[in-house]
Amino acid sequence: MGKGGGGEDAVMLPLFETKEARFRGAYKVLAFTVFVGICLIWAYRLTHIPRAGEQGRWAWIGMFMAELCFGLYWILTQSCRFKVVYNHPFKERLSNRYKDKLPSVDIFVCTADPKMEPPTMVINTVLSTMSYNYPPEKLSVYLSDDGGSNLTFYALIEASNFSKHWIPFCKKFNVEPRSPGAYFSQQIDVHDIKYAQEWFAIKKLYKEMESRIDLAVEMGEIPKEIRDQHKGFSEWNSKVTKQDHQSIVKIIIDGRDETTVDIYGRRSPMLVYMAREKRPQWPHNFKAGAMNALIRVSSEISNAPFILNLDCDMYANDADIIRETLCFFMDEKKGHEISFVQFPQNYDNITKNDIYACSISVANNVELAGIGGYGAALYCGTGCLHRRESLYGKVYSKDYGRELNVEAKKNANKTVNELEEVSISLANCSYEKDTQWGKKMGVIYGCPVEDVVTGLAIQCRGWKSLYYNPHRKSFLGVAPTTLDVVLVQQKRWSEGMFQIFFSKYCPFTYGHGKIKLGAQMGYCVYLLWAPISFPTLYYVITPPLCLFHGISLFPQVESIWFWPFAYVFVARNACSIVEALSCGDTLKAWWNGQRIWLIRRTTSYFFGFIDTISRQLGLSETTFAITTKVVTKDVLKRYEEEVMEFGSSTIMVTIIAVLALLHIFSLIGGINKIFLDLEFLKLDQLILQVVLSLLLVMINIPVYQALFIRNDEGHIPSSVLFKSIVLVSLACLIPMI
Repeated sequence: MGKGGGGEDAVMLPLFETKEARFRGAYKVLAFTVFVGICLIWAYRLTHIPRAGEQGRWAWIGMFMAELCFGLYWILTQSCRFKVVYNHPFKERLSNRYKDKLPSVDIFVCTADPKMEPPTMVINTVLSTMSYNYPPEKLSVYLSDDGGSNLTFYALIEASNFSKHWIPFCKKFNVEPRSPGAYFSQQIDVHDIKYAQEWFAIKKLYKEMESRIDLAVEMGEIPKEIRDQHKGFSEWNSKVTKQDHQSIVKIIIDGRDETTVDIYGRRSPMLVYMAREKRPQWPHNFKAGAMNALIRVSSEISNAPFILNLDCDMYANDADIIRETLCFFMDEKKGHEISFVQFPQNYDNITKNDIYACSISVANNVELAGIGGYGAALYCGTGCLHRRESLYGKVYSKDYGRELNVEAKKNANKTVNELEEVSISLANCSYEKDTQWGKKMGVIYGCPVEDVVTGLAIQCRGWKSLYYNPHRKSFLGVAPTTLDVVLVQQKRWSEGMFQIFFSKYCPFTYGHGKIKLGAQMGYCVYLLWAPISFPTLYYVITPPLCLFHGISLFPQVESIWFWPFAYVFVARNACSIVEALSCGDTLKAWWNGQRIWLIRRTTSYFFGFIDTISRQLGLSETTFAITTKVVTKDVLKRYEEEVMEFGSSTIMVTIIAVLALLHIFSLIGGINKIFLDLEFLKLDQLILQVVLSLLLVMINIPVYQALFIRNDEGHIPSSVLFKSIVLVSLACLIPMI
């Protein structure tokens, strides 16, 4: 890579810098004191076990096991917090140094179902990436349609026509964000007359396009006059279904053609539609299979050295982010070591107090940044820029050449028809048979979170990965707006993560000697979501039931052993609040996060554990649940008002209701035993259980409202209330031993 001048010294300035987070030293001191407190709690449990035959002996032993699990899991989380670093690129240095020698970039956008992922949403993501502040002749955008839908294909054709107006408008006025749907939903004061005229003209074009697409989706078919205009529609006939269709590859905009220009005569990026072949008798490996087909097809058409992959609902929010990210790869000293750069997942529809805790701001700013500090950032499946050759299975070595071939293969001598014909075979079901695809090449197959496994495998081949969380959010998606969707999503993730722990890719074995111990521990913070449900369930069931029966499980207030419990509780929660506030959350958002943390652990993670064990025993197979991005107006209104959406009688909602009623029954029963049964002496012995039950009651207030007060469609059905009362009544009759 050559120098570009710019007045730099003979030793080039770095293209990025890495800084450690502030106050890490103070945090380590605090963490040490909490660890001491945890050890004292373990010591108390071991030295005060009730004698054989005494009431509550087994409940006490169970408490020790739960607290042991909590303590060990907390130790895992510290591996992230001790290594938090923040990476800062210098894009001006990159531009000055390389100018016209910037590398080509392929962008992958994945969609799977036009009903759950509306085509208008998909093309907004596509248009946002086509509008990057980057040489258009060096951008290629690929849409993978795993639904094989002619509706999605039609929407992409409409987007290609609209892009000739949208891209120059964006660059002329430097608009942000460059998703037209997101941009036109903003309140914008238009003062400049020329800008206003173009703004209204572009908005009119967008709304007309949106209406045409929505009408086609509503009708379920493409009008004949439109189908006749593009030969690509001939691929769809009565035999084509979502799970049974041939490979389809269509180059909609040929970025190699210098005559393919926008309304101002400027070059347009390459735009390609791909639907890989699907047959019932062939495994399709979900999104991982789609990604691998994209890697192969793009290698034939554009073959850019870098690949950005996005989910269809994750539009680009920063027009300069590709230039920024390339600073990490093209740095002369460290860039050649980096395989991928991962961005956090952010959303543009988060409410002020984040009712479902989807923003995960602490995880984004602390935990993931901490794992990235070990050079082992988690690959999250979207919002990630890859080095192509690392996805091909290349093993990194110190002798790896630092020269980067910035000129991608363009296949200039092949026509569009020839490229499409060759690419079709690369997207066929049979192509991967007896190859290393899905094993050592591409995205790895075998579990619902194949992205995390793929990232780990790349790192174990010697590559490093970085986590980059810029001030302006780079990509914005759509967060779930109902509790049911949140829980289904979390169940899928926790199940997939736990499967990794059981597989040959367990970080403690597969990563031993290849990635740092802190990184291995950081991975396991997420891989062990599912089993942490059991100590959580035990802790929210046993102490309340023991309170109901007047059995003490904690030390008296005047006992010296009271202080470790009090200190660990206060220190951990105070630290959690400080982290949340420093990451931009409100205090109420932190409280909502505690509620969702409890709900997830007692429902999604629990069933994720059960399903993983069933799969290990051969009783079930891996499935992939697509979460819907479509919501009704009533649901959206309640979401914006921060009212939790239950509205179903699923087993997860039933568990939530049962636990909420158990807590209030136990609190009332315990207070009744203390004050009305004249057992005042037990108040000192049961005070911590009273406080725990009171906190659990307070955290479940939205559940009580949904059970007893609300009458909208989002309330908890009366059938769930009846079942929950019966189950809680039976639980309270169980003797505690």
